[in-house]
Amino acid sequence: MMVRGSKSETEAVPHSDTPDEMSKIRQRALARWDNEGGAIASIAEIAADAVPEMTNTELVHLRIRVIALENLMIAVLAEGSEQQRQMARDMAALITPRPGCTQHPLTIHAADHITDLVGRADRFRTG
Repeated sequence: MMVRGSKSETEAVPHSDTPDEMSKIRQRALARWDNEGGAIASIAEIAADAVPEMTNTELVHLRIRVIALENLMIAVLAEGSEQQRQMARDMAALITPRPGCTQHPLTIHAADHITDLVGRADRFRTG
């Protein structure tokens, strides 16, 4: 994780908002997403020993936050452009397991959930 203002962040992220540069930034972020699967698993193993299990109250609060974030994303997507909604659909397609890879039910479910959120946002569009 980069610290804001660090030299590596400054070098990695161009300070221009041209479509070409934004596309490059998006592609780098998606590449990190693909590559972080193993890193997340190893961090989870290390963290399992250091972090106590969540209490029922903490799980309920986490569930409430997730519901709030989902509804906030639906509102943002409903007011967003077609290009933004298409980007969300494209993201769902990118997290679907690639051919030849083991298909994990959670990955498939996550991709379906993104598509569902975009569909729910479409129902709230006003124009």
